[in-house]
Amino acid sequence: MTIRVIIVDDQAMVRAGFAALLSAQSDIDVVGEAPDGRRGVEVSRTVHPDVVLMDVRMPEMDGLAAARELLSPPAGVVHRPKVLMLTTFDVDDYVYEALRAGASGFLLKDAPPADLISAVRVVAAGDALLAPSVTRRLIADFARQRPAAPTGGPALRLNALTPRETEVLELIARGLSNQEIAARLVLAEQTVKTHIGRVLAKLGLRDRAQAVIFAYESGLVAPGEA
Repeated sequence: MTIRVIIVDDQAMVRAGFAALLSAQSDIDVVGEAPDGRRGVEVSRTVHPDVVLMDVRMPEMDGLAAARELLSPPAGVVHRPKVLMLTTFDVDDYVYEALRAGASGFLLKDAPPADLISAVRVVAAGDALLAPSVTRRLIADFARQRPAAPTGGPALRLNALTPRETEVLELIARGLSNQEIAARLVLAEQTVKTHIGRVLAKLGLRDRAQAVIFAYESGLVAPGEA
């Protein structure tokens, strides 16, 4: 199935370059582009892409506000694309907040072309783009700046998990892949996927990105441990 993508960036050359690169892939179709977040939301709701490549810093409406509009749409709007944030900075509070809002990950603009293509495919498949160590560092940095986790709220929600599910969540937050978690816990990889699905469902989380953030904010994992 072809992955439908729109590119939202205030630099025309960046949009053109990304569009040319992605359109050259047989399984990716660039169906629109926009120069700012507001227009990006409009285009997305018109063409219904699978993935939105969203720049962080833009005029009119920045990427964070646009991501929130797309991922928490008003009543009557059903379509919710996957959002992949693009940034020139490896530590950016906008990106952290976008992950909390439900974005599926982020990618540095100067990443190799192959990484961009892979990122679109990963996000379209429903996974979070958390492989680069910079992503885990970003989350850890901002978790470290926040107050200590309260005894209520997220911490209480951990009680809904079984001991094994809690263990899996902790390993996700430490940056381990499904294969690495399976090896660590001596489980089949499919069993790990089942546990992850249950963790997300019980905690009301969209994907691994939100699971990592939840693990920090609930106090399950302390900054610097991942």
